[in-house]
Amino acid sequence: DCSMAAEQLKNNSRHKAYLEGVSLCQLQKLYSLLKGHLRGESLAESLEKLQQEKTIDPEEDMNKLDDKELDKRKSIMDELFEKNRKKKDDPDFIYDIEVEFPQDEQLESCSWDVESGEEI
Repeated sequence: DCSMAAEQLKNNSRHKAYLEGVSLCQLQKLYSLLKGHLRGESLAESLEKLQQEKTIDPEEDMNKLDDKELDKRKSIMDELFEKNRKKKDDPDFIYDIEVEFPQDEQLESCSWDVESGEEI
């Protein structure tokens, strides 16, 4: 497991001084690239595989994933959320944003969201 190996390397007392400025994420990526190289993959193939692991397929049914894979996906979503999140201290932060959504298509009515005799 690349994450476990990276964590052990980062916490090793012999290497701690050298790896102090290197993030755990960078070490995990390095281990993944080395693992791909040992399997005979080119650098481009390894990088593409890493990119696929770091993206979420919106069509994927996450109900069918095991706990380990689900935790991976959640971690990716958390990272993406934190990366895109606007904080109060950000210069382009706006507290109350109002958005108008276009009504190009005809609205479909559903029986469960319409009270008796009411139409949209």
